[in-house]
Amino acid sequence: MRVKVCGMTQLEQVRQLDAMGVDFAGFIFYPKSSRYVARHLSGEKLKKEKLRLGKVGVFVNATYEEMMKQVDDYGLDMVQLHGDETPRFCERVSNYISVVKVFRMGENDPIDWIVKPFEDNSDMFLFDTEGAGYGGTGKKFNWDSLKNATVNKLFFLSGGIEPTDAERLKLFAEEPVAKKLFSVDINSKFETSAGVKDLKKVKEFVGRLKG
Repeated sequence: MRVKVCGMTQLEQVRQLDAMGVDFAGFIFYPKSSRYVARHLSGEKLKKEKLRLGKVGVFVNATYEEMMKQVDDYGLDMVQLHGDETPRFCERVSNYISVVKVFRMGENDPIDWIVKPFEDNSDMFLFDTEGAGYGGTGKKFNWDSLKNATVNKLFFLSGGIEPTDAERLKLFAEEPVAKKLFSVDINSKFETSAGVKDLKKVKEFVGRLKG
């Protein structure tokens, strides 16, 4: 199972994630976030790094021009759209770079109906927990709500995933809907402070999940 570690702010920690076999690192380009990468790490430095992991830029209602500038400046491999982006906007972006459209779900939301307009113009989906404002909430996402859904795209599973969740994730991976599970996405539950990861916890989690 692939692992994405989101909210990265330190180049040395990105290097260590790469060395331990993490598949993706997420960089948040939302100025209101405490993990806003531009405050900590320049595009020039990140772009120069020879990394095996994929670099994912997280955006919230950014303009096309603004997003493309950051994609080029930081050498991003895909973008994760966390705002109110329309299917047409996703299609325009996907002509240039892979698009992960984020859906923040409530307990009884009709998942099939919500994701359908984006099926033809996004490359992947990400399911997270509903909350106030934008971005991750750190609250646990109820994975069971996906079990009866029809998801026709590869997807990331996010929403308050904790170090102790590896075994539960392995069980979820046996569900029919999990045939499309592309990666899990971890962030705040693996931090010592905003944007600073507890790499020991990350390494143990990755070992259990991939073992």
